[in-house]
Amino acid sequence: TGFLHLGGLRTALYNYIFAKKHQGTFILRVEDTDQNRVVPGAAEGIEDMLDWAGIPPDESPRRGGSFGPYQQSHRLDLYKSASDVLLERGAAYRCFCTPQRLELLKKEALRSQQTPRYDNRCRHLKPTEVAEKLSQGLDWVVRFRLEKGVEPFQDLVYGWNKHEVADVEGDPVILKGDGFPTYHLANVVDDHYMGISHVLRGTEWLTSTSKHLLLYKAFGWDPPQFAHLPLLLNKDGGKLSKRQGDIFLERFAQDGYLPDALLDIITNCGSGFAEKQMGRTLEELISQFEIGRITTHSALLDLEKLPEFNRIHLTRHIENEGLRQKLIREVQLLVEHVYGDQQVDQEVLEKEYVEQVLLLRKGHISFLKNLVSSHYSYLWVRPSVSREQLQTISAEVDEIGKLVLGLMTRQAAVLTVEELNKDLRSLQKQTKETKYSSMMKLLRLALSGQQHGPSVAEMMVTLGPKEVCGRIHKALSS
Repeated sequence: TGFLHLGGLRTALYNYIFAKKHQGTFILRVEDTDQNRVVPGAAEGIEDMLDWAGIPPDESPRRGGSFGPYQQSHRLDLYKSASDVLLERGAAYRCFCTPQRLELLKKEALRSQQTPRYDNRCRHLKPTEVAEKLSQGLDWVVRFRLEKGVEPFQDLVYGWNKHEVADVEGDPVILKGDGFPTYHLANVVDDHYMGISHVLRGTEWLTSTSKHLLLYKAFGWDPPQFAHLPLLLNKDGGKLSKRQGDIFLERFAQDGYLPDALLDIITNCGSGFAEKQMGRTLEELISQFEIGRITTHSALLDLEKLPEFNRIHLTRHIENEGLRQKLIREVQLLVEHVYGDQQVDQEVLEKEYVEQVLLLRKGHISFLKNLVSSHYSYLWVRPSVSREQLQTISAEVDEIGKLVLGLMTRQAAVLTVEELNKDLRSLQKQTKETKYSSMMKLLRLALSGQQHGPSVAEMMVTLGPKEVCGRIHKALSS
C-alpha cells in the first residue's frame, strides 16, 4: 500500500540480520489483499529499495522460491480452502450483515463513547437460516469466532503476553466478500505453509497476536515465534513524518546517502547490540546482533546526525579500493552533470585525478555531491585570472610565480600538505615585501579564481604539480 520508508527498512533489516545470524532465510512476502489501497509500483519499489539497501530477500515475488507465489493476491485459493476448513469446524461463520448495519453500529458506539465493535449477531444464526440467506443470494463474509480464555505467549522482546481479544473486539472478518482474505487469515495461513519459524514485526501487532494464536489453534498448527519491535520515532518522540516524503528510501537515495549510513543510524538509535557505535558495517551488525538485547523502549531517531554517519561510511568506501572505483565513476558523472556547460577539460575527468581528489578529501566530505559544490569548482574548471588581478595583491607576481614553479618542479615526486606548508613559508621569506597572507591570497586566486576554500597547500596537492604549473603559467601570461 506504499513505498518503503525508514520504519519498514528497520523492520526488514532486523529480520535480515536475524536470519543471516542463524543461517536462515529472509523472505519478502507482498501483502496486497486490501485491493482498494494498493499503490501501483509499490511492491516493485519495495524490492528495489531492499536491493539498494544491500539487504535483498532470499525469496520474494521477483526472485521466486520453493514456497511461492510470494504475493497474497496470487494465493486466493489457499485462503478460500483454509476458511472452508474453519467453517466446517464451526470455528468460523458466514456473516450477512450489510455495510449500512455495520456503519450504524459504529456510529452508535461512538455516540455512547465506546470502541466500535461488531456485535457478533450472525454468530447465532441456525444452519437453516444460513441456508435460506444463501438461497436468496445475499452477500456474505466469513468471520472467525473469538474464544475467551486465550493462552499467554512468550514474545522474544516483550516477554509473556496475552490479550483477551474476545472481551474488547467483535469477531473479525477473515475472508471478505470479494474473496480476498484479511491480514489476520492470510498471514497465519502463509506463515504455516511457508514454514516460517520467526516473525519480527512492529509492536502495533502485539495486541493482535493472541487473535492470531487462536487461529493457529483452530487449524491445529504450531505457530512461529514472535518478536515485536518497538516503534521508531523522531528524536522528540513524535511519529516519523511521511508528509513530504521525508522518510522514504527513494528520497535518501536521491540525496546521495549511502545505504550503509541508513542501516547504521537505525540500528544505532535502537537496541539489539551490546553497545552503541557509529560506523558499523552490515557484517558487523550481523555478528553483534542478539535478539535478547532488544529493549521495549521506542527507538528515537535523530536524522540531523545522518550526514555524520554518511561521512564515516563514505570515508570507509573511499579507503576500500574496490568500492572506490564505483565512487570514481559517480564523481565523473556528477562533474559532467554540474559543470558540463562550462569548459571542463577531459584531463580533470581522468580516473587517476578523480581518485587523487577522493583520497585527499576523505573525511572532509559527507556526500560525493560536496565535491561538485562551488567550494570545489576549482578542481573541475580552470580559472580565468589575469595578471592584473594578481598584481593588485602583490607587485611581486613574477617572483612568486617563479619560486612556486621551481618548488613544483623539485617536488614532483611526492607532495604532502605538511611539507608544502613548510616550503611555502620558506618561499615567502625569499620575497622582498609580500606578506605570507598576501602570497596565499595571490596563489589561491591564481589556482582557483576564488577567495575562499581549502588551504593553498591542499589545493596544490589535490591539483598535482602538472596542473599547478599550468595554471600559474596561464595566469602570468594572461
